Amino acid sequence: MKEILKMLEHKEYKKLRQQLEIMKPADIAEILEDLSHKNALFLFRLLPKDLAVEVFSHMSPYDQAKLSELFNVEELQQLVKELNFDDKIDFLEELPAQLVKRILKNAQVQERTLINQFLNYPEYSAGSLMTIEFVDLKKEMTAQEAIEHISKTGFKKETIYTCYVIDAYRKLEGIVSLKNIILAEENEKIENLMERDFISITTTEDQEEIAEIFKKYDLLAIPVVDLENRLVGIITVDDIIDTIEEENTEDFHKMAGLKPSKREYMDSSVLSLTKHRLPWLMILMITATFTGAIIKSFEEVISKVAALAVFIPMLMDNGGNAGSQSSTLVIRSMALGEVAPKDILKVIWKEFRVSLIVGLSLAILNFLRILLFENYPIAISLIVSVTIFITIILAEVIGGTLPILAKILKLDPAIMASPMLSTILDALVLFTYFSISKAILHL
Repeated sequence: MKEILKMLEHKEYKKLRQQLEIMKPADIAEILEDLSHKNALFLFRLLPKDLAVEVFSHMSPYDQAKLSELFNVEELQQLVKELNFDDKIDFLEELPAQLVKRILKNAQVQERTLINQFLNYPEYSAGSLMTIEFVDLKKEMTAQEAIEHISKTGFKKETIYTCYVIDAYRKLEGIVSLKNIILAEENEKIENLMERDFISITTTEDQEEIAEIFKKYDLLAIPVVDLENRLVGIITVDDIIDTIEEENTEDFHKMAGLKPSKREYMDSSVLSLTKHRLPWLMILMITATFTGAIIKSFEEVISKVAALAVFIPMLMDNGGNAGSQSSTLVIRSMALGEVAPKDILKVIWKEFRVSLIVGLSLAILNFLRILLFENYPIAISLIVSVTIFITIILAEVIGGTLPILAKILKLDPAIMASPMLSTILDALVLFTYFSISKAILHL
């Protein structure tokens, strides 16, 4: 970065261009994202056309949109024309509708129709992720004819390592790897080389389910078909890796009580960050009134035995922590496909057994600590210890169950992680604590 800025400052443009030409496109994209808009635009225009297209495809959607605001329409039209089809769709999705219309105004009718079709697919579906840049073959071809066809048409394809065998109506009949074609006899028919038992998905498949399929079957690419089994596109592993990263980021945001955002932290304005945090905080603040109501209803108990108030933070923290551990494990296991909604009873039974051991251990430890080191009466030690035991059981069972219930109700399981879970457990912990206190102290 220092070298680039120095060359820009001293107007060593020839040297700068030579330096950029030997760099990786992803590294140049990272530099552009850190430069001022003026310098980023100048540097981008300095790049050779092919390299500029590669660099642009490596930039984040937000930075692509920001940089594109500095281009004139002719530059945008030329850039869109050179982008790979899936990168083209991703870029156009981030632009205002009016600008998209201006960019596509001079595009060929067939391409414009196809782009509009892709832009109309649901945001998180296979249709929005796929590309039409794949190699298709006919089963009547020989291995030699297939190699010649790949040589002629494969230059701008997303991948040539897997080829797709279609009939005259574009119905998918099989898939064949480039390795098998190259190693086969020249006159061997593709029909004899292709796999008929293949995995495909439809255009409406959700991206989370697609990611699971890639993981389960170790795929490099997967064909996308319509309802009549006609091949309409493919999704490659590099696209699904980006999707997995987006899904994980979204889950982290929801687990922290944040509204998910696609923008990077440093690119987000203060107002934007505020808008993503405030709604959940307001909801949690309102739900926390239940906790206050419980404390108020047991005000008489606290006034008679003030020592009980000392242990409220510790009990609430233990409940929240235990619940978070349980929910985090279950949410992650669900994301990896290790736990399904049908396993809810198994999860409850497992978490109950774990909570018995954990709860009993913490209860004994706290009983001895409060009695021996803090010199409270046996009754107080017993109340706190019994509460901890019951709290851990409630927290771990509820923490493991709520994400599964959310999935059953078609909600995102991540919303059931803390702080939502902590708010629910706080109310339960306090009610349990004061109810046990009344029973043991006969208040």
